[in-house]
Amino acid sequence: MPELHDLSPSPGSKRKKKRVGRGQGSGKGKRAGRGQDGQGSRSGGGVPAWFEGGQMPLQRRIPKRGFKNFNRVEYQPVNLRDLDRIEGGIVTPEILKAHGLIRSLKKPVKVLGAGDVDGAYEISAHGFSATARSKIEAAGGTVTILGGSVATEADATGEPAAEAAVDVVESEETPDPSGDEASAAEDEKA
Repeated sequence: MPELHDLSPSPGSKRKKKRVGRGQGSGKGKRAGRGQDGQGSRSGGGVPAWFEGGQMPLQRRIPKRGFKNFNRVEYQPVNLRDLDRIEGGIVTPEILKAHGLIRSLKKPVKVLGAGDVDGAYEISAHGFSATARSKIEAAGGTVTILGGSVATEADATGEPAAEAAVDVVESEETPDPSGDEASAAEDEKA
């Protein structure tokens, strides 16, 4: 059996570097393989492969197209087929991170409908596709939309933001004018 000290490189694979500019008899003397005078013959000379001699380069001649919205919400996608890795029926962003299905808890999570659901899951995420929601509910699971600063309620529910705001206002209770407030109002009248 060969051992490490028995190994040697293949013949011809290790060649010494040719010394240039050391006399014409070597075949690489005088101009040392660099041709005649010019930028390419100088130390550090030469231009990048994409240089076009100073004319307007291709990447600047072609038109610009589109843009990237800096206010966009970048969701971390999780497909239904990936939920098979999680034991138990509860799925949250923290559990998804622990199982390596998402990278960060700082970005919102959106559940997509690729694959099937085996069992009833209680899934909490910042967004759900219509297909994912219908498959989860058809399997007997529940969907919880997370709010907070990561994603807005309107994005997650699909309802317009104005309607969501109206619901919140209607649900607030009006204060009952009794006790100290009622007596203060009577004092002002008198």
